[in-house]
Order: sequence, then structure tokens, then C-alpha cells
Amino acid sequence: MSTTNPPRRAGLLLLGLGAGLGIILAATGLVDVKRTNGSLPPRGAAALVNGELIRSEDFARTLAGVAADRRDGVDGQQRRQVLDRLIDEELLVQRGIELGLARNDRKVRADLTAAVIASVVTQTEDVEPTPPQLQTFYDENRAFFTRPGRLRLRQVFIDPAKDGDEGAARARAVAASRRLRAGESFDVVHSALGDPEVSPVPDALLPAEKLIDYLGPTVLTKALGLVAGEVSEPIHSGTGYHVVQIVERQPDETPPLGEIRPQVVAEFQRRAGDQALRAYLDDLRARAHVVVDPNLQ
Repeated sequence: MSTTNPPRRAGLLLLGLGAGLGIILAATGLVDVKRTNGSLPPRGAAALVNGELIRSEDFARTLAGVAADRRDGVDGQQRRQVLDRLIDEELLVQRGIELGLARNDRKVRADLTAAVIASVVTQTEDVEPTPPQLQTFYDENRAFFTRPGRLRLRQVFIDPAKDGDEGAARARAVAASRRLRAGESFDVVHSALGDPEVSPVPDALLPAEKLIDYLGPTVLTKALGLVAGEVSEPIHSGTGYHVVQIVERQPDETPPLGEIRPQVVAEFQRRAGDQALRAYLDDLRARAHVVVDPNLQ
């Protein structure tokens, strides 16, 4: 059995990965490849490929990554293999550009776009806001950081199909609402007038985004307008009639800044990235010549 196949496969894999990444990096300037003429690479360049420089610092960075995976470091032959890989990568990048992959291949276009966006946005990821900046940001965006209130409720559901008559179903719903408002036990009213639910509402405090899965938008909207202890009028939905009773209600809550500081910092940085990207795009548009079909304006 040959012992050379695994290294060969690993080399090809690295080359393939490097080539795909290289197209993006070269096109975005994340690997700084500069064009020059001459038979020898200038100072600070490890190689010259069709006039394009592979910088010594990029070679050193790649070499350090390879050395980190090897206990005994790298020798001269391995150093040359790393350089050959970068040269092959550059040749593939140049060929990819010649073939128009950055413009015509949807995946390459998507990767290229993502790489440019990342190069702009990541510049703001390590920006730590000052305490006054963070406090101002938090104060101006309290609604964003407010936790929605929760409801604990129960309902009497009436299925018109059980009666075979819409009027009879509504009459049951009216009776259920009246009896609950009069203070009669929910269990008694539910047993006497209610029908089984496909997905019963859990007996727990739940936010609106969870309750909508059980009640649907029509019933939830009505329920959100009730106070603790209140019983609704019959609510007609696409599945039947609902009589809702609010058992407990927790109001919206805005945690203090000190309690959610990491979340506020992350949102500050995310929006800073969005603003940086918008400014970057505005600058590109200002320097570009764009003609739009007047029928689409």
C-alpha cells in the first residue's frame, strides 16, 4: 500500500480550498496582491506571478499556520511547498478572473459579496463604546431591549361542527362567557359547554409569540386587550368560537443596562457595522456610473 496518497490528497484539498478562498481574497484586497514588472520579485515580495506580487508577510503567515500543525516545524522543502501552493493559488485566481467567475458564477459572486461586506463590518466588531455612548444608545433604544409581557390564560373552545349549527355554537359561547363573568368555576363551565382543543393552551405564563401558535392572531389580539381576571366576549375565528379568561398577566419589562450590558454592546456594534456598510455603499455609488431603466424608477 502506498504511503504517499494521504499527503497528496491533503495537498490537493488545501490547494482546492486555497484557490476558492483566493479568488475572494484577491478580489477584495484582503490578500494584498500588487502588480509589478521585472524578472525578480522586489523587496518584501516572496514571488512574482505574471506581474502580481505575493507578499513576504502573506507567505510568512501561511507558513506559520502550517508550522503550528507540525511538532518538528517546517524544513526547506516544506517551505517551498507552501510557496508553490500560494503560486498555484494565485495562478488559479488569475484564471478565475479571466474566466469571469467573479461576475458570472452565482456562488462566487455570493462569496465575493459576503467577503467584501465582512471586510467592512468586521472593522466595527472590536469597537468598544464608551460608558456615555452605551448609556445614550440604551436610552434611545429602550423599546428594542424591552422584554414583552407574558400571559397566562385559559379558554373555552366551541366547535361549530359539534352542533351542526353556527347559531347553536355561538349560543354556547355566549353562555360560557356569561357564566364565567358571573364567577362560576372555569372547570365546570368548560366541562359543560366546551369542546376538545387540538392544541390546548399550556397553563403557564407565555409571551405573545408563543401564544399565537395556540390561539391564532384573531384570538390573541383580543386576549392582549384584556386585564388579569377579565373574560372575553365570544371571539369567532376560522376554527370556531373562543371565550378567553386571563388568569395572570406580567407587563412588559425593560431590564437595567447593567443586567444586559453584553447584549446592548453587541447590538451597538451590529448597528455600527450596518452604518459602516451603508456609508461604504454610498461612497461606491457616488463614484460609480449607474444607469437605470426609467420604467423601473
